[in-house]
Amino acid sequence: MSEQKKTQYKKVVLAYSGGLDTSVIIPWLKENYGCEVIAVAADVGQGDELSGLEERAIATGASKLYIEDLTQEFVDDFVFPCLKAGAKYEDYLLGTAMARPVIAKRLVEIAKEEGADAIAHGCTGKGNDQVRFELTIKAFLPDMPIIAPWRTWELKGREDEIAYAEQRNIPIPITRETNYSKDKNIWHLSHEGLDLEKTENEAQLDKILELGVSPEKAPDTPTYVTIGFEQGIPVSLDGEKMNSVALLQKLNQLGGANGVGILDIVENRLVGMKCRGVYETPGGAILYAAHKELERLCLDKDTAHYKELIGCKYAELVYNGQWYTPLRKALDAFVDSTQETVTGTVRVKLYKGNIFPAGTSSPYTLYSEKVVTFGEDTDYNQMDSQGFINLFGLPIKVRAQLLGGNQ
Repeated sequence: MSEQKKTQYKKVVLAYSGGLDTSVIIPWLKENYGCEVIAVAADVGQGDELSGLEERAIATGASKLYIEDLTQEFVDDFVFPCLKAGAKYEDYLLGTAMARPVIAKRLVEIAKEEGADAIAHGCTGKGNDQVRFELTIKAFLPDMPIIAPWRTWELKGREDEIAYAEQRNIPIPITRETNYSKDKNIWHLSHEGLDLEKTENEAQLDKILELGVSPEKAPDTPTYVTIGFEQGIPVSLDGEKMNSVALLQKLNQLGGANGVGILDIVENRLVGMKCRGVYETPGGAILYAAHKELERLCLDKDTAHYKELIGCKYAELVYNGQWYTPLRKALDAFVDSTQETVTGTVRVKLYKGNIFPAGTSSPYTLYSEKVVTFGEDTDYNQMDSQGFINLFGLPIKVRAQLLGGNQ
């Protein structure tokens, strides 16, 4: 027994999903710490995964289960700031990463209400989520003990977990044949493990996908949708005002039906290893594409280019669990400033896994047809370009004169 496991706790609050890990962790905590376990499940839009959760938690030994509806807060305060920032981590749209801080924050609040003396989570020692949960806990309860069973227990893998559950008649929601590691919320669904651990294997999308279909099975006719934005925030679909959750749910349906938002990548985890995942983000992929098209009209070149750097850093902070940091807050101030004129409508065409721009307009557009036209105009003097080129190319000319034209 490790030094950590020698410490006894009276009441432990557990981040609970009802999946394999947390189903096993409840009895394991009670066996090893002699503690009461209070399970906390966060509803971030995972839908039917919450069905029967209370019964399962109690059956595995929890004294009570909180089911906290955080979907609206998740979309408004975490998803949309990432969207406005254009935050992508190696093309990954941060579906798991940006859900962890809102979940962990509520976990801390309940731990305070319950008078818990420890918080536990089911994240593995190989993954990113352990960092995301624990940095958020430290931000709000810096001295709270954290129990991470995967770093201390005798179980070596998911096969051991299944055997542990079977020995104790613990109900678990998977079998050895369906043992993908998944994470689902209103923004995305991720898949890891099993055949995906071999990079030479093609992902069996028809076997994996849950939010939509593969591009091959998408309709032969395109779907058009028009998204309205106000200061970088999506507010309407096809002219109908919608709240953020309903809007995202509708886009998930449309995107899933057309096979868009599927990503199969090998990414670099924070802890140093590479991992492979298949991500489904149908509505999110549409929003990112549409938002980017609107920014093409509304942002000047220097701001747009610098914002790409900010988006990359923002994504790293979110991916690395550093949501509650001064830098992320400061970057939000920059992003919000850039979004003051990102208002307008974007029409996109969804077709067999693709998202094509199909018309963008904004009252703040910086695009001037009068200036850019190939036809006759009076707004641009083409002779101005001669002096510009002479000055812009002066360093090249001077160097060439020095070298006698030999490059």
